[in-house]
Amino acid sequence: MNTAPLPASPFQRGQPFQAPDGTPHDPFHAEEALPDTAVCEACGAVHCEGRWQWAIPPAGAQAVVCPACRRMSAQQAAGHITIAGAFACEHRDEIINLVRHVETHEKAAHPLHRIMSCRAEDGALLVDTTDAHLARAIGEALERAYKGELWSRHMEPGEVLRLHWQR
Repeated sequence: MNTAPLPASPFQRGQPFQAPDGTPHDPFHAEEALPDTAVCEACGAVHCEGRWQWAIPPAGAQAVVCPACRRMSAQQAAGHITIAGAFACEHRDEIINLVRHVETHEKAAHPLHRIMSCRAEDGALLVDTTDAHLARAIGEALERAYKGELWSRHMEPGEVLRLHWQR
């Protein structure tokens, strides 16, 4: 496995993530405007007042599939985190608990922030997310909790945000 650091990312730690100017939004988000109220027929998230949230769907809400469920169905992650190194191997269960905790916290406020998969492969732990913001939050939580080194690379518009954490 190649563990060379990735080039620096275009965002700064602690600052809101913004795509480069002129780049298209997430291809899994609906291009047409959603109705005033919509409910995801797969997960039950409600689109109301311009954002996805966990709520009781109002009567007459249109059934749609949210961007996170569309990503999961297509198996196309928006964020990919590689967690490697001897420390990660020795503390695998603890790290998985931290990753799941961050997801629970993020998903409570942002229904589209979900973990698609969390698996061990070639001595590393690989985590795929439905949203680049969740991937970044997990990477920063790893760095805060265990120090180590976090590298990130945001590729071309519409591609996956890739993070690598190692200690």
